[in-house]
Amino acid sequence: MKKIIQKVLISGAIYAAAENLLMLINRHERLGKGICAVHISDLHKRTFGRDNRILCGVIRRKNPDIILISGDLVTRDCTDFTTAERTLKGLCDIAPVFMIEGNHEQSIAPENKWKYYRMLRRTDVILLKNSYSDVTFEDRKIRIYGLCEPYTTYKKNEKYRDLDDITVDDMNRYLGRCSGGEVWLMAHNPLHGRIYAEWGADYTFSGHVHGGAVRLFGHGILSPERKFFPEFSKGVYTIGKMKLLVSAGLGKLRLFNPPEIVTYYI
Repeated sequence: MKKIIQKVLISGAIYAAAENLLMLINRHERLGKGICAVHISDLHKRTFGRDNRILCGVIRRKNPDIILISGDLVTRDCTDFTTAERTLKGLCDIAPVFMIEGNHEQSIAPENKWKYYRMLRRTDVILLKNSYSDVTFEDRKIRIYGLCEPYTTYKKNEKYRDLDDITVDDMNRYLGRCSGGEVWLMAHNPLHGRIYAEWGADYTFSGHVHGGAVRLFGHGILSPERKFFPEFSKGVYTIGKMKLLVSAGLGKLRLFNPPEIVTYYI
């Protein structure tokens, strides 16, 4: 029995290593017609080829109209943003790139924060930080909002207990009232999805949960807040009239949960 358990553990470790090093899944979701939107999230320290050239090449072949990065492009302990800069420049050469901050960008050490923002200014990325941008695709006018939630919704007093919630009143305070028309929301944390729907978003692009780290029988097991079986971990969820679009992300350790690029046809 002991040998069998050892073989299972070794096989699992080999699979996890291969999954993290070799696999890159292209997930496609057809929600409508007209706009090809590529969604990536939670890259952290991960690279696919030098300066993420493989990642950029895969995205280029999709010929997207827009690229959305829903947070955690870097990790909080990052001190050199060279790879991130080259990645963003590569993506901006493909299509307009909109980005929000995740909890890792929010918690970059103060002595490195200025490097991060200087790096962003050297690229053409559009950072939405409790702000919005209006875009037009042929006859469709879309307002894209980017939410920057308080860090206390992720971690509070260095603990994952008694975290702050978000309400619709908070959303109105951070972003203003939902404008009406076609509204896309970029919000790193999908766990507040019902609030985003109540606020009025049509589509919300999220990440953060990393697909639940380990996926079994189609379900994510663990959220970054150390909660088991998070409600929204990967895929398309319908909440009222809103579609919550959750990427399993590209970085961090994972099992039965390969890193992914998601292409939406909206």
